[in-house]
Amino acid sequence: MEYLQQSFSVKFEYKVFFTTGLFDLTNTGFDAFLAADSTSASLKKILFVVDQDVLNANPALADKIRRYFAIHKAAQLIPEIILMPGGEVVKNDESHFSRLLDIINQYGIDRHSYVAAIGGGSLLDMAGYAAAVAHRGVKHIRIPTTVLSQNDSGVGVKNSINYFGKKNFLGTFVPPVAVFNDDQFLLTLTARDYRSGIAEAIKVSLIKDASFFEWLENNAAALVARDMDTMKYLIKRCAELHLNHIAGLDPFEKGSSRPLDFGHWSAHKLEQLTNFKVLHGEAVALGIALDTVYSNLSGRLSADETHRVINLIKKIGFEITHPLLEVSGEDSPILIGLQEFREHLGGELTIMLLTQIGVGIEVHEMDAGLVKKAGEILKNEYAALSAV
Repeated sequence: MEYLQQSFSVKFEYKVFFTTGLFDLTNTGFDAFLAADSTSASLKKILFVVDQDVLNANPALADKIRRYFAIHKAAQLIPEIILMPGGEVVKNDESHFSRLLDIINQYGIDRHSYVAAIGGGSLLDMAGYAAAVAHRGVKHIRIPTTVLSQNDSGVGVKNSINYFGKKNFLGTFVPPVAVFNDDQFLLTLTARDYRSGIAEAIKVSLIKDASFFEWLENNAAALVARDMDTMKYLIKRCAELHLNHIAGLDPFEKGSSRPLDFGHWSAHKLEQLTNFKVLHGEAVALGIALDTVYSNLSGRLSADETHRVINLIKKIGFEITHPLLEVSGEDSPILIGLQEFREHLGGELTIMLLTQIGVGIEVHEMDAGLVKKAGEILKNEYAALSAV
């Protein structure tokens, strides 16, 4: 059979900036980025989409943005600041996605212009998806406002909304043109949201960096006390490990492997089963606990290291067991998450487990009996122990 062969590669490159007071008039970093973006035409528009919860906590934010662009004019500001709900509701209800596409069209945001999203991971996911499909891709700037989005989801290449009752069923792999982490946004977070993002740091340390896990153990008290310098280090190191992984052989997850989703197969299902009343980071902490004990029961991880992991999770203030994680039989709702996880990746089931702290191993099957036993151990043994 005759054919024509096509082969090319595309280089993706973006910076994750760390700053304080991004829209302070004396902070020229944002304007400098826009001015230096040589791929854009002379007339560059910028549209801001803001998480309503973020604006509630920072009521002067919209005016600060307008004042900033009245002085710094590397891009033409669309005066209307678009407000969207925060949390998973913005991904669950596709009307928000459709509304943002309408607004992008209304204001003539083209491939040389920007959609800048300010908010938590859910808002960033939705806005990134809209930007990725509008005109086959307009430029997207992420300004994460939570620990979770600054250290993990906001620095990556994924964009999505939920569909068919499944998390991230619709989405794209499209990197942002830049990420701006402003630590001042962390000051207004609730205790739950602040703590939630620490789960992803525990996760990435367990599969990538044993020394980082030890640092988390040694600095747990400072993190709980919301020491800002400690949290800034956590965010930067976690983001660095995340970026290093993305730069590897499979950034767009063409295969069946997704090691950065350690602890996530049950977490995603638990979120859906609780109608997202359990926050993502809380669900991830529960999933990490479950898969860590499973790693021990399956002969991969030592009892001492298992105890260290569970102890750290509890020291940070997370729960380690939830009724919906209990397995009563092969048809238990949480086990459906295994099949949905496989479908989301495609190919064979691939789950990351631990062989030691800092080292993961991929397996292609999970024993329902051991999952059940792991849940029982967490509920009956570890839950009763005090963190030390």
